[in-house]
Amino acid sequence: MTIEGVQQYSIMQSPSKVSEASGSAPPATSVIEGWAELPEGLLHSIVALLGSFLDLLAFTGTCHSWRAAFSSYPSKSNFRTILPPLLVRPNVRVKAPSSSNGHRKLRSCEVIDLANRNTPLRCQIPQETLQRMHFAGSSHGQLICCRRGYCLVVDVFTGAEVSPPRLPFSENCDEFYYCGILTAPITSPNSHLIISTQSSLFDWPVGSDSWSELKLPVNQVDQIVEFNGQLIAVIEYSLYTLQLAPILRLEKIKTLWWDNMNECPYMRPWFVVCGDMLLIVDHYISFSFGAPVLYRPYRLDMSTKPAKWVEVKKLENWALFIGGDARSPPFSFKNPERWGGRSNCLYYAHYSQPLSLHGLGDDADAVWDPNTDDNLVFKRNWYRQLQALWVYPSMFYSEGDGQ
Repeated sequence: MTIEGVQQYSIMQSPSKVSEASGSAPPATSVIEGWAELPEGLLHSIVALLGSFLDLLAFTGTCHSWRAAFSSYPSKSNFRTILPPLLVRPNVRVKAPSSSNGHRKLRSCEVIDLANRNTPLRCQIPQETLQRMHFAGSSHGQLICCRRGYCLVVDVFTGAEVSPPRLPFSENCDEFYYCGILTAPITSPNSHLIISTQSSLFDWPVGSDSWSELKLPVNQVDQIVEFNGQLIAVIEYSLYTLQLAPILRLEKIKTLWWDNMNECPYMRPWFVVCGDMLLIVDHYISFSFGAPVLYRPYRLDMSTKPAKWVEVKKLENWALFIGGDARSPPFSFKNPERWGGRSNCLYYAHYSQPLSLHGLGDDADAVWDPNTDDNLVFKRNWYRQLQALWVYPSMFYSEGDGQ
């Protein structure tokens, strides 16, 4: 893991200090070998006690056997419930020794850990990828980038790349990419890469030599989320279940959008899985006193036929995280107060400043600061270049985990 701070913080420091205190200091190699030979079960019990991203980096950076023990740890996804996502700022370069990944030069970008704001972190992304490829999505700790049918799946923190076959485009075609996700970690045997252009949806079973194509009935797929074991695609604010086998297929979910509402919602909404709820988050410009922008979540109630959207007045102990690019995945997090965060709030990643905090629903005025204009800045769009986004590292995912 090429994040700053691993070399400065090492669990290996502890045994050497104990040896010095006892007056018997064996050679460093024998100490290292002793720690490297700890049984996997004991190492797994240590992993379960780690409570910060820095601790995890130190653990995996100790030696090969410890890194292997973390890779085999069966509950890596639990760390996504106790640690907030990391904020990656590709436009903010940080000083680091020159490095490369094979023949590609790596660019060091700022990373912010909300649970440890004073700890400087960085990630390394291939410079050529940032300059020449177009962002298509982020999933399972990987960036998905495309251009002229060529695709790259790039690990956000290591720069490791996977190159799928070229999409079936004509030589001069420069399609825009509206959505890109992985259905499972890139190393999983059943992982699929899904890419949406304006006219087609493409599916690549990772490791295969070809894509499947589905011509879209209306327009591009704006977002794909995994909810209750199903992939749900969003096309023009309508929901579709997405099936990969035996053939690539979309089936519309009947929903009521404006049931007993006084105004037309969903001006530029986005979807996020929050516990056992699938939410659509809408925003309004307010011309009254108080917060100038109001963000309101609605949950999908599938107990009715057709399903309908019901406003959630308060998200209680949940917080949401979102980036400026419509293709960067949103995250939800329970009990953010554990690391100094705030519930029933939206954390928005900015391009020019790290982030701003917005109250959701009736908490808008409670969070809004009239002395700043941070709350006015909320824009989600499709950008060709990578914007600031929230990410969980690929090391936090296991086979079968969601985005």
